[in-house]
Amino acid sequence: MAWKMGGNRAATLALLFASSLLLLSAANGADLDTESDDFEDGYVEDVQEEPVAIDGDEKLAYESPVIDAKKFHFADHFDDVEASRKRWVLSQAKKDDIAEEISKYDGIWNWESPQRIVWANDLGLVLKSKAKHAAIAAPLRQPFEFKSDKPLVVQYEVTLQEGQECGGSYLKLLSAGKDTEQLKAFNDKTPYTIMFGPDKCGNDVKMHFIFRHVNPINGTITEKHCNKPKNRLEEPFKDKLPHLYQLVVRPDNSFEIRVDHKIINEGSLLTDFKPPVNPPAEIDDPNDHKPESWDEREKIPDPTAHKPEDWDEDAPPQLPDTDAVMPNGWLEDEPDMIFDPTATKPEDWDAEIDGEWEAPLVDNPVCEKAPGCGKWKAPLIPNPNYKGKWRAPMIENPNYQGKWAPRKIANPDFFEDLKPFQMTPISAVGLELWSMSSDILFDNLIITDDVEVARDFAANSFDIKRRYIDRESKTFWHRLMRRMNYKPGWWALYFVYLLIPASCYVFYLYRRAKEDSAAKKAAAEAKKSDDPQPDDEPEAEEEESDERAAGDTSKESTPLSASPKKNQKSDLDDNEEESKAAENREPAQTEESNTKTRKRQARKE
Repeated sequence: MAWKMGGNRAATLALLFASSLLLLSAANGADLDTESDDFEDGYVEDVQEEPVAIDGDEKLAYESPVIDAKKFHFADHFDDVEASRKRWVLSQAKKDDIAEEISKYDGIWNWESPQRIVWANDLGLVLKSKAKHAAIAAPLRQPFEFKSDKPLVVQYEVTLQEGQECGGSYLKLLSAGKDTEQLKAFNDKTPYTIMFGPDKCGNDVKMHFIFRHVNPINGTITEKHCNKPKNRLEEPFKDKLPHLYQLVVRPDNSFEIRVDHKIINEGSLLTDFKPPVNPPAEIDDPNDHKPESWDEREKIPDPTAHKPEDWDEDAPPQLPDTDAVMPNGWLEDEPDMIFDPTATKPEDWDAEIDGEWEAPLVDNPVCEKAPGCGKWKAPLIPNPNYKGKWRAPMIENPNYQGKWAPRKIANPDFFEDLKPFQMTPISAVGLELWSMSSDILFDNLIITDDVEVARDFAANSFDIKRRYIDRESKTFWHRLMRRMNYKPGWWALYFVYLLIPASCYVFYLYRRAKEDSAAKKAAAEAKKSDDPQPDDEPEAEEEESDERAAGDTSKESTPLSASPKKNQKSDLDDNEEESKAAENREPAQTEESNTKTRKRQARKE
């Protein structure tokens, strides 16, 4: 029993120790790099305001980027809340062709720190609401004209703090004109020149780059959509980290789209958009029709071929097997199906409406053990003489004229625009969105004509931020999060699922060990007292029976209990009786022991 108790306790302690290690490793995994994880899901308590040493003497500290107005057509880091609020105009418009209760642009915008605070002075423009139409716009310091030899560079940060399942975080570069003078009326119908940015709904992931091209002949405007990149853009929609989006459109009609400084798509405005910028020079003549005598058949049946005389088209493809015989035990007089004898006509059955009622058919139970029931038919085998319907072999058509196509005529709407870069000037930038996720943060939005200026701006804002976050992401917890595809809830549920049976087993062992320990303790305490134990009861009964037998042989032995009706004796009489009993006790004890020995031997036999 001792070794069993010790084994149970050891197993219990081992399982409890293993469970404690698992819980401690999960709780303290983020501290493996001597710092707490500031970037796990939820709000972060610590705020990094002082420079942080990293990689030797290098220090990371955020300061709002310096904006030289001469280098930017538009720039806003959103850190100066008062100045930024004056710059941006909230839309008060309504959407057309939609129900009145959801037509308003009533989405909520706010200037605030991100949920995962890195520096307290780093703010952004946040779309707080979800499932609402939201629109906000700001005028450019000076319109961007596409007439110079400088490129258009658009760059901004987006942090999907709650992830994204369905919604966009793109921006629109609004076209200069009367329709964009009043930004309070900004809506989905406001003319724009370029729309750029990420968008997702379900499994449909897009990186929009759309520009509106003006027909140089009739002035009509057509949206041109960039071809999709080869690689799907998944990470920005689920990792809840800041990402930098950059669009560069050059005067030579080339373009580049970068995400976090990496090119994900590039090409030409002339060849990589649908529909193409320039229409075809020729089109099909809508008035041309195929002549009735036009022969498009490449092959025809051989007119000189004839069906052989022995060709029998009426021969069946299969014949009954003449060698087959009916199996023994086949019940020809029994039908395969019979009416269900247990079926009864429903009480609401109306013969006039439903017709005469018949019980449903069921398999004949008599046929279950027989090879078959009903009329026996020989199985069918392929007919060796079957050839099917005769057809003449095919030969080349001597009159084949090819596939007919309408003739081509000059395209009356043809034009050739070799400089699609020269788009409609841009006078404002706007965010017109609808999203099923809240807390979309926009930051460090710039429009310039110099790629180096944009890189320097990112180096003093986005790059510092991501380097700090990437250092924190080297902790065990973030590596684990990346492995879990940023869905820790499912893995936590899986861990709890595995922990339940282990916990039940540990509790069972603990309870069992406790019960065994209590029983052992009770037995030890009972041995210290003179109370009879269950294991000693048979021996006590034997001793009692032996004493009764000894009482019959020795009349002078004292009784177990004295009757209260007898007269009391003096002390002297008692002493005399005790001495006499002592003299007769020895032979009685000897006989008593002999009797015990005989009984125990009989029990063993």
